[in-house]
Amino acid sequence: MFNIVVFGAPGSGKGTQSSRLIDRYGIHHISTGEVLREHIKKGTELGLTADKYISKGQLIPDDLMISILSDVLDTNPAAAKGVIFDGFPRTIPQAVALNEMLEKRGSSLDAVIGLEVEDEELIERMLNRGKETGRADDTPETISNRLKVYHSQTQPLRDFYLNEGKYHAIPGSGSVDHIFSLIADILDSIKK
Repeated sequence: MFNIVVFGAPGSGKGTQSSRLIDRYGIHHISTGEVLREHIKKGTELGLTADKYISKGQLIPDDLMISILSDVLDTNPAAAKGVIFDGFPRTIPQAVALNEMLEKRGSSLDAVIGLEVEDEELIERMLNRGKETGRADDTPETISNRLKVYHSQTQPLRDFYLNEGKYHAIPGSGSVDHIFSLIADILDSIKK
């Protein structure tokens, strides 16, 4: 198994780079944001609960996210080859839980790719994305709150993964191709 976390602030390009990683390494992609948005769209109980947090730019409670992720891992046979975690973990307790989930399945986390982008660029990207896609959480007020939550609750994960020797900082500005080549160089050296 080859397990990767794609890490970064909202709008840093996690989804874009994850889709390229799927093509190159043939591993399963889990975007917690997509999973949650799908539940919201379907109006499931989980979706209704998640929407209360997401619509305010807040993080989903750890126990709920961990339960969702465990279910996704256990119901997707493609995950046995390896997984790209996009949007998870977002807190240190989630990172600890991820390590435990993988260990129970006889695996571990191989690398954390940290897409690092300045806030001004992130805001511009998300506002443009909101105009193009109509994503309800890409409004100025929600974006501002999402970035505050990211800096206070999620960014400490960077130090957590640096201490584990798994964090690889990638400049997330520039062309998508250039950013991907930087990521692939790192992952290819780890996968050998």
